[in-house]
Amino acid sequence: MSKQAIGSVVGLGFSEISRGPIGSTRDAASAAVNAALADAGRSLSDVDGLLLARSPAKPSAELPLKLQNDLGLHNLRLYASVEAEGASAIQMIQQAAMALHHGMAEMVVCVFADTPLQPATATGAAAYNRVMPLTGIPQWEVQYGMFGAAGPYALAAQRYLSTYNAKPEYFGEFAISNRTWAGLNPDAFLRKPLTIEEYTASRFVVEPFHVLDCAYPVNGAVAIVMVAPDRAPDFAQPAAFVHGMGQGHLGQPGLRGADRELRTGGQLAGEGAYKMAGITAQDVTMCQFYDAFSYLGLVSLEDYGLVGRGEAGPYIADGNTRPGGALPVNTGGGHLSGYYLQGVTPIAEAIIQLRGQADARQVPNNDIALVTGSGGRLDYHAAVILSPMGALS
Repeated sequence: MSKQAIGSVVGLGFSEISRGPIGSTRDAASAAVNAALADAGRSLSDVDGLLLARSPAKPSAELPLKLQNDLGLHNLRLYASVEAEGASAIQMIQQAAMALHHGMAEMVVCVFADTPLQPATATGAAAYNRVMPLTGIPQWEVQYGMFGAAGPYALAAQRYLSTYNAKPEYFGEFAISNRTWAGLNPDAFLRKPLTIEEYTASRFVVEPFHVLDCAYPVNGAVAIVMVAPDRAPDFAQPAAFVHGMGQGHLGQPGLRGADRELRTGGQLAGEGAYKMAGITAQDVTMCQFYDAFSYLGLVSLEDYGLVGRGEAGPYIADGNTRPGGALPVNTGGGHLSGYYLQGVTPIAEAIIQLRGQADARQVPNNDIALVTGSGGRLDYHAAVILSPMGALS
């Protein structure tokens, strides 16, 4: 029996995306919503559902529920701000699909917006320089100077390297894979070819991460328009259909005895998404991962069952994730070389690929895409299975 889709994406829109000022987060969100509706060939009057997501580093005032008034939307039947850190964007798709499936709304717009790079925070390090608690001990992280996400993720990466006796250069191979894809994407921010020698020579942020292992933040917003699958043929753009959804949240047990560096909630998210879609990991033909750090590329391949534990590094080094490889991964350049707008970066690239509109970087087999989001320090995970087909057999 074929698995029917439970939602469909029929519009995709971007605000200006830049390393410089573009206005407020609310301005960017409004621009992206209007662009997505134009892409779908619809107007604001057709929208009866709106879901918002913002960076967890920003207060709710950055993207408040008053966006409804900014847009002049009336009589919404679904409206919420989704809060799951880096997993929020994927969870917006999940909530929209469920609402559409059960008739709570007919057309839902999901939008993520962030403007972290302001004159006072002109670099990614400054923009995300907040404490990420690990232990639950008050002020422990502050006393040890562990500000931002790089330090906490570096601890997880070091454990991964130690457990599997993996080479630090494997992180560089993932960064090179992303950069190779970015070279084919005119909208990527870092397109210059990258060699392993250049990677190794780049400065450390915190070992084992070089600066090239870290995401490239930008200011901007991305919005998508979703409707029920049976309405997809009414729209001009090819639809991306939602077939499977999953989440995984293991909690934070502290530093003693934790294995979240080796098995994250991504495993649970993947199991749920595969089961709902009626597929296995071996059926996936393309991956768009949340990869704020290169380490996440490796652990995602393993958590989602695409390779065995400890096997991701050699798999990437052999070229499997690059153009022409067996499993294309982060085909727009990902967070490392494309742009970092958290969970909507992989979503937007998946939609472009599923539409067949990726030009030079278009993958030859776009049948089944795995798209992931993660937040906190390996705390929150969400995944969706997307396809250009309305049913999977």
